[in-house]
Amino acid sequence: MKDFVIYLVKNLVDQPDEVKVDVFEGQQTVVIEIRVAEDDVARVIGRQGNTIKALRALATTVAARFSKKIRLELVE
Repeated sequence: MKDFVIYLVKNLVDQPDEVKVDVFEGQQTVVIEIRVAEDDVARVIGRQGNTIKALRALATTVAARFSKKIRLELVE
C-alpha cells in the first residue's frame, strides 16, 4: 500500500525526492500521512480538492481488497 501511494504522489509533484510517506497500521484501519515540498502541496490537493479526493478513492479501493479501511492525510 505504501509503495502504491508513493508511486502516485511522486508522479504528481515537481520535487519527488521531497515526498515522505508514513504508515500507521491498526487492527482494521491504516492511516497514511503524506508530506511533500511546500511548493507541491497545491499540486497534490488540486482544484477544489479533486486530486486528493481521487488519491483517497484509489487508496480506499486498494485497501478494500485487503479488508482494511484507510485514511489518507496530507500533512503540511
